[in-house]
Amino acid sequence: MDYFVYILYSKTGDKYYVGYSPTPEKRLLEHNSYENKVKFTAKYQPWELKFYFFVSQDVGEAMKVECFIKKQKSRQFIEKLISCSKEDDMIKSIIKKVLT
Repeated sequence: MDYFVYILYSKTGDKYYVGYSPTPEKRLLEHNSYENKVKFTAKYQPWELKFYFFVSQDVGEAMKVECFIKKQKSRQFIEKLISCSKEDDMIKSIIKKVLT
């Protein structure tokens, strides 16, 4: 199964959310359907899918890349990722750095 890292954006909260999934579009629907406001993404609905990219066929590797992006704690870093194409060298270098 292919795994992707995805980035959501909420205009309501002016926030980004990073996750991983084999189906980013389906995952977006799930984030927008939460009714229990305890979940982070439920508080800032609606979300839009800003960007996603293929990482690996290994879920653990997708989790590592997601974690790396979150650890940057940088809105600027996330916005730079969003401006990349899915085949951009920045994306490739992040995946290579995290997985080697």
